[in-house]
Amino acid sequence: MDDSVRLSELAQFLRTRRARLSPEQAGLPSSGRRRTPGLRRGEVAQLSGVSVDWYTWLEQGRNIQVSSQVLDNIGHALQLDATERKHLYLLALQQLPAELNQEENVISDDLQSFLNGQGTSPAFITNDRLDIIAWNKAASCVYGKYEEMSDRELNSVWRTFMSPYVREVLQQNWEKHARHRLAQFRAGYGKFPGDPWWMDMISELNLASDEFREWWPQHDVLNGPEGMKINYHPTAGLLIFNQLTFLVSDAPHYTVTVNMPADAQTASRMEQLLLE
Repeated sequence: MDDSVRLSELAQFLRTRRARLSPEQAGLPSSGRRRTPGLRRGEVAQLSGVSVDWYTWLEQGRNIQVSSQVLDNIGHALQLDATERKHLYLLALQQLPAELNQEENVISDDLQSFLNGQGTSPAFITNDRLDIIAWNKAASCVYGKYEEMSDRELNSVWRTFMSPYVREVLQQNWEKHARHRLAQFRAGYGKFPGDPWWMDMISELNLASDEFREWWPQHDVLNGPEGMKINYHPTAGLLIFNQLTFLVSDAPHYTVTVNMPADAQTASRMEQLLLE
C-alpha cells in the first residue's frame, strides 16, 4: 500500500473509532451536548498520554514516528478489540507487534507434515522473535528435546547464549553461529523498537551473558542462512549440513530452516539417531 494511502486510511480509522465513543464510555465526565458525536481529539490524547498536537498530526495522516507503546495506549483509549488493534498496527507500523505474532504461533497441519517429511534433515520454524515454534524429530535428535523446553529455552537467541549444550554441539563454531544469530535478532528488533517483549529479552541477556553484552552494541544486522553447519553430536559425532531457509508465503513472519546432510556419513548418522 502506498504510504499516502496507508496514512489516510489510518487517519480515517482513528476518526471513526473516536466518533463511536462517548465521554461516559471512556470514563470521562460528561460535558453536555456536542456538535459532533464521540470523543474530542484532546480527550483521546489525554487518555493516551500524548500531546494534543501529536495526536492531531496522527489523525491528519502525517508521516510521524509512532511507537508500539503509544499505539497500545491509543488502542486502549479507543477501546479497540483484538481485530481492530491488529488493523491499527498494520496501518501505523505496517506489521503486527511481537506479542500478537506470538499469539498466532500455530502452524498448519500441512506445514508440520512438511517438517516431518524432511526425514534425516533437521527442520524447524522460527517466528520474528527467533522462537522455535515447530520442528521435526531430526531437529530434536540433534539440537535437543524442544518439546520439553520452556518458552525462554525455545528462543534460539536465548539458547545460543545460555545453553551449555549448544556450545558443546557447535564447539569452535559457536562464536560464528552466535554472532550470526545475534545479527538476525538485531534485524528483527528493528521491526519492533521499544516493544516490551524485546526490551525484556535484551535486558535479561545483557545481565546474563558477557558475549551478548559485548556484541549487542555493535549493531550488526543481517538475514539469511548460515550456509554450511558443522555440529558435534554427543553420541553421533560429526554432522555436516547445508542450510536452506525460506519464508512461508501466507505467514511471512515464519521462517522455515532445513539442515540437509552434506555427505553420506552425516545422512547415515542421522538415520541411526532417528532409530534411537
